[in-house]
Amino acid sequence: MNKFGIILGEPNSINSEILAKSIACKKKAVIIGSYDLLKSQLKILKISRKLKKIQRVEDIKKPDKYLNVLDIPLKFKKPFYVNTKNSSVYVKKCLITGHKLCLKKKIKGIINCSINKKTVFKNKNLGVTEFLAKKNKLYNSEVMIIYNKKLSVAPLTTHIKLSNVSRNIKKNLLIKKIKTLNKCYFKYFKKKPRIAVLGLNPHNFELKKDSEEFKIISPVVKTLKKKFKISGPYPSDTIFFKDNLKKYDVVVGMYHDQVLAPFKALFGFDAVNLTLGLPYIRMSPDHGTAEDKKKLNISNPKSLNSCIELISKLKNEI
Repeated sequence: MNKFGIILGEPNSINSEILAKSIACKKKAVIIGSYDLLKSQLKILKISRKLKKIQRVEDIKKPDKYLNVLDIPLKFKKPFYVNTKNSSVYVKKCLITGHKLCLKKKIKGIINCSINKKTVFKNKNLGVTEFLAKKNKLYNSEVMIIYNKKLSVAPLTTHIKLSNVSRNIKKNLLIKKIKTLNKCYFKYFKKKPRIAVLGLNPHNFELKKDSEEFKIISPVVKTLKKKFKISGPYPSDTIFFKDNLKKYDVVVGMYHDQVLAPFKALFGFDAVNLTLGLPYIRMSPDHGTAEDKKKLNISNPKSLNSCIELISKLKNEI
């Protein structure tokens, strides 16, 4: 199965622009979103791209000529100013449509273009990773990985306040996430990953007995060393030295920005946000909605192209 879905995502964004500039038309991509919105936004941006409205995935027309759009209707007065209520309902409907198509084996996976989490998910701790995990009845076994062929990173906790990170670092959670990471990385990339685990505190709090490193992280790494290529905990201020990039495939951090900030400094847009542990492939470009650039026609589709190239290569066996 080579067909995959691209969810158009947040209406008030650069999504239509990067989609039209991407290599999606050269692949068997099904665009899940509003046909009228996409058409109207491309007209404003003065981007010429043929669109084909389809009712079923089976109706997909030959790539190279069309962007095939599985239409999800959306009411709007101005193409780049959709109100938040309509936007929230619309984005969730697109995500659920993609989710159901995957479960029915109509497509092998989905790429969701960027969304506004504050608009779509009123719970600030929720993102697409957590939303789809709940839809698939997964509880803390899913893993967010930001993938680059040179090095990937995975945060243990995702969209939570920094002040809440420590209380969410648990042995069982860390073990469960690393097991998912190891299993799915091998199935996707046919390689047992070399995993580096970071501590939470500066200098690992010198491994003092009341530290998270001593009580939780070190014991977990010691246990998992028997089966996995894993080591740590390492201080986060030195792990991203260039020499270390050759030693590891994945760096597991304790919180979101601990690993994403240095990763983006190294690789910029050359990255894919990939969810491991779902019964289908799910990924997204590693950038936001960039609402301030939505009418400027200056945005770079590199991250979306990386997603498209990767999902085209991967099999739908999880």
